[in-house]
Amino acid sequence: DPIDPKILMALWLYATIDGVGSARQLDKLCRDHVAYRWLCGGVSVNYHTLADFRTEHVELLDALLTASVATLLHQGLVTLQRVAQDGMRVRASAGAASFRREPTLQECRVEAQQQMEALRTELEQDPASCTKRQQAARQRAATERAERIARALAEIPKVQASKKPDEKDKARASTTDPQARVMKMADGGFRPAHNVQFATDTASQVITGVDVVNAGSDLGQMAPMVEQHQKRYGQVPGQMLVDEGFAKKEDIEAVSAPEVGTTVYAPVQKPKKQGQDPHMARPGDSEAVAAWRVRMGTESAQEIYQERASTAECVNAIARNRGLRQFLVRGLPKVRAVALWFALAHNLMRAVALGALAVRMTG
Repeated sequence: DPIDPKILMALWLYATIDGVGSARQLDKLCRDHVAYRWLCGGVSVNYHTLADFRTEHVELLDALLTASVATLLHQGLVTLQRVAQDGMRVRASAGAASFRREPTLQECRVEAQQQMEALRTELEQDPASCTKRQQAARQRAATERAERIARALAEIPKVQASKKPDEKDKARASTTDPQARVMKMADGGFRPAHNVQFATDTASQVITGVDVVNAGSDLGQMAPMVEQHQKRYGQVPGQMLVDEGFAKKEDIEAVSAPEVGTTVYAPVQKPKKQGQDPHMARPGDSEAVAAWRVRMGTESAQEIYQERASTAECVNAIARNRGLRQFLVRGLPKVRAVALWFALAHNLMRAVALGALAVRMTG
């Protein structure tokens, strides 16, 4: 009989809270640890099933995030009045040496095709050279290598689009995780990574929006997050608190439009001209951008903006402490699934705390 999805859901939620991020480790805990054995309730699991369940149901996890936050909205525990957004670079499951330029990838593709043909010829000439299981494993490995190289080649134009005209020939893609990008990390080093975006309600510290992109910068990520809230909950945040890396004029104009109605709180960059007031409207500024500059020069705006660090950075730190330091899966869809697990686990703990607080206040 198939395993009840509720068991697998409970196992991964508990494992995520417990800082367990490996299906093999979780499989071992289900045999050796009393808490995980209790969750299994005598049902046997294996790491293949656990790994597949964790990453194959992105739509379900996304819908659960929407439904759970909507419930908290209905209960008045989340308001979306003020939302803080921040990006977190998380190490990808790819090494720096796996990145290749287009000419090298073309050579690798030819070699992979030749390897597949040689393997096919070898098996046809001497079928008894290895077992059927060994044959299938060798064929699968050769096919997967060819597919990874093809995906890496498909990513090259996307990488080139983000580079300057004189640097397009330096575009590289990974043959291990083609959708990973080399990014500047928090310690100042450069490593293959994915950019995880969390949006958090400041009053409750509940994660209300999740996205994963392979852009090394947060520029341009605010407007999609506001739109995501509209799609999820039928309303947008009243205020968005972001750092200066998000302050793209086009995004400020988009989310500040009357039909959207979100107020942006983000630091204004220092002017290039010495002595120029950064909070004064500049020639060419749109009405929304000019209003943002003036607003950020007020004490009330500075006080509101202080909530960003205590919310967004706190949530990021909790995720790091629960093991969100390196992804063990590859590809944006699977990476996004893991990010959603962290959001659901975080919100589960926040819902318990908020519920207890509400009981104490009413009691």
